[in-house]
Amino acid sequence: MKRFAEEILAKIDAEILLRDCDVDFAMDNALYMVRFIAPMYEQLREMIVSYSFPSAEDEICFFKELKPEILSKYIYFSKVYHIELKCPDGSNDCIREYLSTELDKLTYFFRNNIEFYQYIRSQSTHLDHFYFTRKPIGTSTMPSFESFQYDADPLFSTGYDYKLAKILSNKHLKVYLENRMVKLNNTEYKTVRSSKFNSMCFTGKKNALIELGYALVSSGDINHGNIEIKEFMEYLSSVFNIDLGDYYDAYIAMKERKDQTAYLKLLAEKLSKRMREDDNKR
Repeated sequence: MKRFAEEILAKIDAEILLRDCDVDFAMDNALYMVRFIAPMYEQLREMIVSYSFPSAEDEICFFKELKPEILSKYIYFSKVYHIELKCPDGSNDCIREYLSTELDKLTYFFRNNIEFYQYIRSQSTHLDHFYFTRKPIGTSTMPSFESFQYDADPLFSTGYDYKLAKILSNKHLKVYLENRMVKLNNTEYKTVRSSKFNSMCFTGKKNALIELGYALVSSGDINHGNIEIKEFMEYLSSVFNIDLGDYYDAYIAMKERKDQTAYLKLLAEKLSKRMREDDNKR
C-alpha cells in the first residue's frame, strides 16, 4: 500500500513539473490538476476501505505521511481554482483586498488549530494513535472536521489527516497568494511606468539605432553577453516605437560602407562636444 501511495504522489509531482504551474495560467492549470488527481485519489480510497494494515504503525504512516501529502495537493489546486474563479474584475485595490482576505483565512485556520499545528511542527509522536488511526464508526472520539467529498468515509479518514493536509496545503497557498500580490503590484508599476514613457521614440535614422544595437550586443554588456541580436533588436523596437525588422540587411550594408561605425563615432563626438561646452560654462 505504501508503494502504491508513493507512486501516486510521484505521478502528481511529475505532472506539476510538466505543467509549470505559474500565476499567469493558475486557474486553467489548477482545474487540470484537480481533474488529474481526483481519479487516483478515489482509487486510493477504494483500496484503503477494504485494506487491513499490518500494524498500527503502518496505519499511522499512511494517515500521517502519505495520504496528507496527496490530499494537500488536491486541496491546494482546488483552492487556487476557486480563488481565481471568484476573483473580482475590479481595480487593483479591489483585487488586493480580495487576496488579503484569502490570506487572512489562512491565519484564521492556523490560530484555530494552533495546538495541532505545534504538535506536527515539533515532530511529536505521542498522540499519533489518537490523531492518525481510524476509530470505530459511531465512536464519540471521532473528531469533527471540515466536510470534504473524498474524506466523508470514516474508513478512509481519521479526521486529523485531513487537517494535516490543510496545513500542508495552506503553506503552499500562502506562497501562491503572496506571489499573486507581488505580481499585481509589479503589473501596476509597469502600467504606470509604461504610461509615462510610451510617447518616447527614436527620431534618428533607423540604421543608426541598428548600428547602436549591434554595438551593444557585441560589447557583451547586455545580460553578460547572453542575448541574441534578434532578441535585442525586438527590445529596441518595442522601447523606441520603431520597426527594426530589416536589421540584418542594414548590418550587411553597414559592413560594406567606407565608415562602418559612423554613428558610433558621431555619438562620441557629440558627447565630447557636450562635455567641452559644460566645462566652458563654469
